[in-house]
Amino acid sequence: MIALITDVHYRMAPALIRALAKRKVRIYTCEKSGFPCLPGARSRFVSGHFTLPEENCSDALFALAERLKKQEGCKPALLPVGAATLQMLAREQSRFSEAAGLCLGAPDAIERFNDKSALLRLARRLEIPTPESYEENPPVPCVIKPVCGEKFGLRAAERYVVAQTPEEADRAVERFSALDGRPPVIQEYLPGDGLGCSVVAENGKILSHLCHRRLREYPVSGGPSSCCRAEEQPTLLAWVALLIRETGFSGPAMFEFKEDAAGAPRLLECNPRIWGSFPLAEAAESTLPFAWFAAAWNSCNPQLALPLPADTFVAGRKMTFFPSDLMAAAGYLKSGRGRKAGAALGDLFNPAVRDGVFRWSDPRPALTYYAGLFRRGGSR
Repeated sequence: MIALITDVHYRMAPALIRALAKRKVRIYTCEKSGFPCLPGARSRFVSGHFTLPEENCSDALFALAERLKKQEGCKPALLPVGAATLQMLAREQSRFSEAAGLCLGAPDAIERFNDKSALLRLARRLEIPTPESYEENPPVPCVIKPVCGEKFGLRAAERYVVAQTPEEADRAVERFSALDGRPPVIQEYLPGDGLGCSVVAENGKILSHLCHRRLREYPVSGGPSSCCRAEEQPTLLAWVALLIRETGFSGPAMFEFKEDAAGAPRLLECNPRIWGSFPLAEAAESTLPFAWFAAAWNSCNPQLALPLPADTFVAGRKMTFFPSDLMAAAGYLKSGRGRKAGAALGDLFNPAVRDGVFRWSDPRPALTYYAGLFRRGGSR
Protein backbone atom coordinates (compact mmCIF):
# COMPACT_ATOMS: atom_id res chain seq x y z
CA MET A 1 0.00 0.00 0.00
CA ILE A 2 1.44 3.36 -1.00
CA ALA A 3 0.23 6.94 -0.72
CA LEU A 4 1.42 10.11 -2.41
CA ILE A 5 0.60 13.12 -0.21
CA THR A 6 0.83 16.67 -1.58
CA ASP A 7 1.12 20.14 0.00
CA VAL A 8 3.20 19.07 2.98
CA HIS A 9 3.98 22.66 3.99
CA TYR A 10 0.64 22.66 5.82
CA ARG A 11 0.68 21.78 9.51
CA MET A 12 -2.12 19.25 8.93
CA ALA A 13 0.11 17.01 6.79
CA PRO A 14 2.11 15.26 9.58
CA ALA A 15 -1.08 13.99 11.22
CA LEU A 16 -2.26 12.43 7.97
CA ILE A 17 1.16 10.86 7.41
CA ARG A 18 1.35 9.36 10.90
CA ALA A 19 -2.23 8.07 10.85
CA LEU A 20 -1.56 6.18 7.62
CA ALA A 21 1.87 4.97 8.74
CA LYS A 22 0.19 3.24 11.69
CA ARG A 23 -1.76 1.22 9.11
CA LYS A 24 1.46 0.15 7.37
CA VAL A 25 1.01 2.49 4.39
CA ARG A 26 4.28 3.46 2.69
CA ILE A 27 4.25 7.20 2.18
CA TYR A 28 5.79 9.54 -0.37
CA THR A 29 5.35 13.30 -0.24
CA CYS A 30 5.68 16.15 -2.70
CA GLU A 31 5.52 19.93 -2.70
CA LYS A 32 5.86 22.76 -5.15
CA SER A 33 9.18 24.62 -5.08
CA GLY A 34 9.33 27.83 -3.10
CA PHE A 35 8.22 26.56 0.31
CA PRO A 36 11.16 26.63 2.75
CA CYS A 37 9.25 24.99 5.62
CA LEU A 38 7.92 21.48 4.96
CA PRO A 39 6.81 19.84 8.24
CA GLY A 40 5.28 16.82 6.50
CA ALA A 41 8.40 16.01 4.51
CA ARG A 42 10.41 15.82 7.74
CA SER A 43 8.41 12.97 9.22
CA ARG A 44 10.40 9.80 9.84
CA PHE A 45 7.57 7.86 8.21
CA VAL A 46 8.18 9.40 4.77
CA SER A 47 9.94 7.06 2.34
CA GLY A 48 10.75 9.78 -0.18
CA HIS A 49 10.05 13.44 -0.90
CA PHE A 50 9.87 15.14 -4.30
CA THR A 51 9.90 18.79 -5.32
CA LEU A 52 7.55 19.85 -8.13
CA PRO A 53 8.14 22.91 -10.34
CA GLU A 54 5.77 25.87 -10.10
CA GLU A 55 5.33 25.81 -13.86
CA ASN A 56 3.41 22.85 -15.29
CA CYS A 57 2.94 21.46 -11.77
CA SER A 58 0.02 19.30 -12.88
CA ASP A 59 2.13 17.55 -15.51
CA ALA A 60 4.98 17.07 -13.02
CA LEU A 61 2.62 15.55 -10.45
CA PHE A 62 1.19 13.18 -13.07
CA ALA A 63 4.72 12.14 -14.08
CA LEU A 64 5.61 11.51 -10.44
CA ALA A 65 2.54 9.31 -9.96
CA GLU A 66 3.48 7.37 -13.11
CA ARG A 67 7.02 6.95 -11.80
CA LEU A 68 5.79 5.57 -8.47
CA LYS A 69 3.37 3.24 -10.28
CA LYS A 70 6.25 1.71 -12.26
CA GLN A 71 8.57 1.63 -9.26
CA GLU A 72 6.08 0.03 -6.83
CA GLY A 73 4.07 -2.12 -9.23
CA CYS A 74 0.77 -0.51 -8.15
CA LYS A 75 -0.91 2.87 -8.40
CA PRO A 76 -0.47 5.21 -5.42
CA ALA A 77 -3.44 6.68 -3.61
CA LEU A 78 -3.09 10.41 -4.30
CA LEU A 79 -4.16 12.51 -1.30
CA PRO A 80 -4.08 16.32 -1.73
CA VAL A 81 -3.80 18.33 1.49
CA GLY A 82 -4.09 21.79 -0.10
CA ALA A 83 -7.32 23.21 -1.56
CA ALA A 84 -5.74 24.37 -4.82
CA THR A 85 -4.23 20.95 -5.55
CA LEU A 86 -7.49 19.22 -4.62
CA GLN A 87 -9.47 21.40 -7.00
CA MET A 88 -6.96 20.83 -9.81
CA LEU A 89 -7.14 17.06 -9.32
CA ALA A 90 -10.94 17.19 -9.17
CA ARG A 91 -10.95 18.83 -12.60
CA GLU A 92 -8.47 16.28 -13.99
CA GLN A 93 -9.71 13.09 -12.32
CA SER A 94 -10.12 11.25 -15.61
CA ARG A 95 -6.53 11.91 -16.59
CA PHE A 96 -4.98 11.17 -13.19
CA SER A 97 -6.92 7.93 -12.79
CA GLU A 98 -4.45 6.42 -15.28
CA ALA A 99 -1.63 6.86 -12.76
CA ALA A 100 -3.17 7.13 -9.28
CA GLY A 101 -6.24 6.58 -7.16
CA LEU A 102 -8.44 9.47 -6.06
CA CYS A 103 -11.42 9.94 -3.77
CA LEU A 104 -12.54 13.49 -4.56
CA GLY A 105 -15.75 15.29 -5.33
CA ALA A 106 -16.79 16.42 -8.77
CA PRO A 107 -15.85 20.08 -9.42
CA ASP A 108 -19.48 21.24 -9.29
CA ALA A 109 -20.06 19.50 -5.94
CA ILE A 110 -16.92 21.09 -4.49
CA GLU A 111 -17.97 24.50 -5.80
CA ARG A 112 -21.46 24.06 -4.35
CA PHE A 113 -20.03 23.41 -0.90
CA ASN A 114 -17.46 26.22 -1.22
CA ASP A 115 -20.17 28.73 -2.15
CA LYS A 116 -21.69 29.77 1.18
CA SER A 117 -24.85 31.16 -0.40
CA ALA A 118 -25.46 28.00 -2.44
CA LEU A 119 -24.79 25.77 0.57
CA LEU A 120 -27.20 27.69 2.79
CA ARG A 121 -29.93 27.57 0.12
CA LEU A 122 -29.47 23.79 -0.09
CA ALA A 123 -29.51 23.47 3.70
CA ARG A 124 -32.76 25.41 4.00
CA ARG A 125 -34.36 23.23 1.33
CA LEU A 126 -33.34 20.19 3.38
CA GLU A 127 -34.67 21.84 6.57
CA ILE A 128 -31.25 22.13 8.19
CA PRO A 129 -31.10 25.14 10.54
CA THR A 130 -29.02 28.12 9.35
CA PRO A 131 -28.41 31.62 10.69
CA GLU A 132 -30.70 34.47 9.70
CA SER A 133 -29.34 36.21 6.60
CA TYR A 134 -29.70 39.84 5.55
CA GLU A 135 -29.30 41.72 2.29
CA GLU A 136 -28.98 45.17 3.85
CA ASN A 137 -29.28 47.03 7.15
CA PRO A 138 -28.43 44.03 9.35
CA PRO A 139 -28.79 44.29 13.11
CA VAL A 140 -25.45 44.42 14.91
CA PRO A 141 -23.47 42.54 15.91
CA CYS A 142 -23.51 40.61 12.66
CA VAL A 143 -21.10 38.42 10.71
CA ILE A 144 -19.99 39.37 7.19
CA LYS A 145 -17.97 37.12 4.90
CA PRO A 146 -17.27 36.69 1.18
CA VAL A 147 -19.04 33.92 -0.69
CA CYS A 148 -15.72 32.00 -0.87
CA GLY A 149 -12.89 33.82 0.89
CA GLU A 150 -10.42 30.99 0.36
CA LYS A 151 -10.30 31.76 -3.38
CA PHE A 152 -8.66 35.09 -2.65
CA GLY A 153 -5.84 33.78 -0.49
CA LEU A 154 -7.35 35.01 2.76
CA ARG A 155 -6.25 33.37 5.98
CA ALA A 156 -8.97 31.81 8.10
CA ALA A 157 -9.17 34.80 10.47
CA GLU A 158 -9.48 37.18 7.50
CA ARG A 159 -12.43 35.41 5.88
CA TYR A 160 -15.07 37.09 8.03
CA VAL A 161 -15.73 40.21 10.10
CA VAL A 162 -17.83 40.42 13.25
CA ALA A 163 -19.22 43.95 12.88
CA GLN A 164 -20.17 45.64 16.15
CA THR A 165 -21.51 48.84 14.59
CA PRO A 166 -23.35 49.75 11.37
CA GLU A 167 -20.23 51.59 10.22
CA GLU A 168 -18.09 48.46 10.63
CA ALA A 169 -20.69 46.46 8.73
CA ASP A 170 -20.70 48.96 5.85
CA ARG A 171 -16.89 48.87 5.61
CA ALA A 172 -16.82 45.07 5.60
CA VAL A 173 -19.53 44.86 2.92
CA GLU A 174 -17.63 47.36 0.76
CA ARG A 175 -14.30 45.53 1.18
CA PHE A 176 -15.62 42.03 0.48
CA SER A 177 -17.76 43.24 -2.45
CA ALA A 178 -14.72 44.85 -4.06
CA LEU A 179 -12.70 41.67 -3.48
CA ASP A 180 -15.26 39.20 -4.80
CA GLY A 181 -17.34 41.20 -7.26
CA ARG A 182 -20.42 39.80 -5.51
CA PRO A 183 -22.28 40.93 -2.38
CA PRO A 184 -20.95 39.13 0.70
CA VAL A 185 -22.93 36.87 2.99
CA ILE A 186 -24.40 38.81 5.95
CA GLN A 187 -25.64 36.73 8.88
CA GLU A 188 -26.81 37.14 12.42
CA TYR A 189 -24.15 36.77 15.09
CA LEU A 190 -24.39 33.51 17.04
CA PRO A 191 -22.82 33.69 20.52
CA GLY A 192 -22.46 29.97 21.25
CA ASP A 193 -19.70 27.40 20.72
CA GLY A 194 -18.37 26.43 17.33
CA LEU A 195 -18.95 22.82 16.26
CA GLY A 196 -17.65 20.77 13.37
CA CYS A 197 -18.72 17.59 11.61
CA SER A 198 -15.91 16.22 9.43
CA VAL A 199 -16.43 13.39 6.99
CA VAL A 200 -14.89 11.33 4.25
CA ALA A 201 -17.52 10.30 1.72
CA GLU A 202 -17.75 8.30 -1.48
CA ASN A 203 -20.51 8.78 -4.04
CA GLY A 204 -22.87 10.38 -1.55
CA LYS A 205 -22.25 7.96 1.32
CA ILE A 206 -20.31 8.83 4.47
CA LEU A 207 -17.47 6.36 5.09
CA SER A 208 -16.13 7.89 8.28
CA HIS A 209 -16.82 10.94 10.44
CA LEU A 210 -15.45 12.94 13.35
CA CYS A 211 -17.35 15.65 15.21
CA HIS A 212 -15.75 18.23 17.48
CA ARG A 213 -16.41 21.23 19.70
CA ARG A 214 -14.17 24.28 19.45
CA LEU A 215 -12.91 25.11 22.94
CA ARG A 216 -10.55 27.97 22.15
CA GLU A 217 -9.42 29.99 19.14
CA TYR A 218 -6.68 32.39 18.16
CA PRO A 219 -7.04 35.29 17.67
CA VAL A 220 -9.57 35.17 20.50
CA SER A 221 -11.71 37.81 18.76
CA GLY A 222 -12.40 35.20 16.08
CA GLY A 223 -9.88 32.94 14.40
CA PRO A 224 -8.92 29.33 13.73
CA SER A 225 -9.30 26.71 16.42
CA SER A 226 -6.40 26.48 18.85
CA CYS A 227 -8.03 23.72 20.93
CA CYS A 228 -10.91 21.37 20.15
CA ARG A 229 -12.47 18.21 21.60
CA ALA A 230 -13.89 15.16 19.81
CA GLU A 231 -17.59 14.67 20.55
CA GLU A 232 -20.51 12.55 19.46
CA GLN A 233 -22.96 14.79 17.63
CA PRO A 234 -25.60 12.54 16.02
CA THR A 235 -27.83 15.45 14.96
CA LEU A 236 -25.01 17.15 13.08
CA LEU A 237 -24.05 13.86 11.45
CA ALA A 238 -27.62 13.30 10.27
CA TRP A 239 -27.77 16.78 8.71
CA VAL A 240 -24.41 16.34 7.01
CA ALA A 241 -25.49 12.94 5.66
CA LEU A 242 -28.41 14.71 3.94
CA LEU A 243 -26.06 17.23 2.29
CA ILE A 244 -23.60 14.54 1.21
CA ARG A 245 -26.33 12.33 -0.22
CA GLU A 246 -28.04 15.21 -2.02
CA THR A 247 -24.82 16.21 -3.82
CA GLY A 248 -23.33 12.73 -4.35
CA PHE A 249 -20.16 14.10 -2.79
CA SER A 250 -16.86 12.19 -2.54
CA GLY A 251 -13.76 13.00 -0.53
CA PRO A 252 -13.01 14.94 2.66
CA ALA A 253 -15.11 17.82 3.97
CA MET A 254 -15.70 19.65 7.24
CA PHE A 255 -19.04 21.31 7.96
CA GLU A 256 -18.97 24.18 10.44
CA PHE A 257 -21.82 24.88 12.83
CA LYS A 258 -22.31 27.41 15.61
CA GLU A 259 -24.69 27.39 18.54
CA ASP A 260 -27.16 30.20 19.11
CA ALA A 261 -27.93 31.69 22.52
CA ALA A 262 -30.13 28.69 23.35
CA GLY A 263 -27.41 26.19 22.42
CA ALA A 264 -29.05 25.08 19.17
CA PRO A 265 -26.55 24.50 16.32
CA ARG A 266 -26.91 26.11 12.92
CA LEU A 267 -24.92 25.39 9.76
CA LEU A 268 -22.43 28.13 8.77
CA GLU A 269 -20.28 26.79 5.93
CA CYS A 270 -18.29 23.88 4.56
CA ASN A 271 -14.63 23.31 3.78
CA PRO A 272 -14.63 20.58 1.07
CA ARG A 273 -10.97 19.71 1.66
CA ILE A 274 -8.59 18.84 4.50
CA TRP A 275 -9.48 21.30 7.28
CA GLY A 276 -7.41 23.14 9.89
CA SER A 277 -8.36 20.96 12.86
CA PHE A 278 -7.70 17.73 10.91
CA PRO A 279 -4.95 16.63 13.39
CA LEU A 280 -7.75 15.89 15.87
CA ALA A 281 -8.38 12.80 13.71
CA GLU A 282 -4.99 11.43 14.75
CA ALA A 283 -5.42 12.53 18.38
CA ALA A 284 -8.87 10.91 18.60
CA GLU A 285 -7.71 7.73 16.79
CA SER A 286 -10.34 8.30 14.12
CA THR A 287 -10.55 5.91 11.19
CA LEU A 288 -11.24 8.87 8.90
CA PRO A 289 -7.69 9.23 7.43
CA PHE A 290 -7.46 5.54 6.54
CA ALA A 291 -10.99 5.54 5.10
CA TRP A 292 -9.92 8.30 2.69
CA PHE A 293 -6.79 6.37 1.74
CA ALA A 294 -8.67 3.08 1.32
CA ALA A 295 -11.32 4.62 -0.93
CA ALA A 296 -8.65 6.20 -3.14
CA TRP A 297 -6.54 3.02 -3.16
CA ASN A 298 -9.46 0.75 -4.02
CA SER A 299 -10.46 2.97 -6.93
CA CYS A 300 -7.22 2.20 -8.76
CA ASN A 301 -6.11 -1.17 -7.36
CA PRO A 302 -9.23 -3.39 -7.44
CA GLN A 303 -7.10 -6.53 -7.36
CA LEU A 304 -5.61 -5.31 -4.05
CA ALA A 305 -8.80 -3.85 -2.61
CA LEU A 306 -8.87 -3.11 1.13
CA PRO A 307 -11.86 -3.49 3.46
CA LEU A 308 -13.09 -0.09 4.61
CA PRO A 309 -12.48 0.51 8.33
CA ALA A 310 -15.25 0.79 10.88
CA ASP A 311 -16.38 4.37 11.49
CA THR A 312 -14.94 5.04 14.95
CA PHE A 313 -13.14 7.66 17.05
CA VAL A 314 -12.46 8.23 20.75
CA ALA A 315 -14.88 10.87 22.06
CA GLY A 316 -13.46 13.25 24.66
CA ARG A 317 -9.96 13.47 23.21
CA LYS A 318 -8.63 17.02 23.03
CA MET A 319 -6.12 18.51 20.60
CA THR A 320 -4.26 21.82 20.85
CA PHE A 321 -1.92 23.74 18.58
CA PHE A 322 1.17 25.06 20.36
CA PRO A 323 2.01 27.95 20.32
CA SER A 324 -1.39 29.17 19.05
CA ASP A 325 -3.10 28.00 22.24
CA LEU A 326 -0.48 29.71 24.39
CA MET A 327 -1.14 32.94 22.49
CA ALA A 328 -4.86 32.31 22.97
CA ALA A 329 -4.31 32.04 26.74
CA ALA A 330 -2.67 35.46 26.74
CA GLY A 331 -5.53 36.87 24.63
CA TYR A 332 -8.23 35.46 26.91
CA LEU A 333 -6.42 36.78 29.98
CA LYS A 334 -6.12 40.24 28.43
CA SER A 335 -9.84 40.28 27.55
CA GLY A 336 -10.84 39.31 31.09
CA ARG A 337 -11.70 35.67 30.41
CA GLY A 338 -9.43 34.18 33.02
CA ARG A 339 -11.17 30.79 33.14
CA LYS A 340 -10.44 30.13 29.48
CA ALA A 341 -6.87 31.33 29.93
CA GLY A 342 -6.41 28.95 32.85
CA ALA A 343 -7.88 26.05 30.85
CA ALA A 344 -5.39 26.70 28.06
CA LEU A 345 -2.45 26.69 30.45
CA GLY A 346 -3.77 23.54 32.13
CA ASP A 347 -4.07 21.73 28.82
CA LEU A 348 -0.54 22.76 27.89
CA PHE A 349 0.80 20.65 30.76
CA ASN A 350 -1.76 17.85 30.54
CA PRO A 351 -0.17 14.75 28.95
CA ALA A 352 -3.62 13.47 27.93
CA VAL A 353 -4.10 16.46 25.60
CA ARG A 354 -2.45 15.85 22.22
CA ASP A 355 -0.64 18.51 20.24
CA GLY A 356 -1.69 18.93 16.62
CA VAL A 357 1.87 18.72 15.28
CA PHE A 358 4.33 17.47 17.91
CA ARG A 359 4.91 13.81 18.75
CA TRP A 360 7.87 12.52 20.77
CA SER A 361 7.95 9.54 18.41
CA ASP A 362 8.21 11.84 15.37
CA PRO A 363 9.50 15.27 16.53
CA ARG A 364 11.04 16.68 13.36
CA PRO A 365 7.80 17.91 11.72
CA ALA A 366 6.98 20.04 14.76
CA LEU A 367 10.52 21.38 15.10
CA THR A 368 10.43 22.33 11.42
CA TYR A 369 7.03 23.98 11.88
CA TYR A 370 8.17 25.95 14.95
CA ALA A 371 11.31 27.12 13.15
CA GLY A 372 9.13 28.36 10.30
CA LEU A 373 6.90 30.24 12.73
CA PHE A 374 9.95 31.84 14.33
CA ARG A 375 11.25 32.99 10.95
CA ARG A 376 7.85 34.47 10.05
CA GLY A 377 7.37 35.98 13.47
CA GLY A 378 3.85 34.55 13.74
CA SER A 379 1.86 31.93 15.55
CA ARG A 380 0.49 29.99 12.58
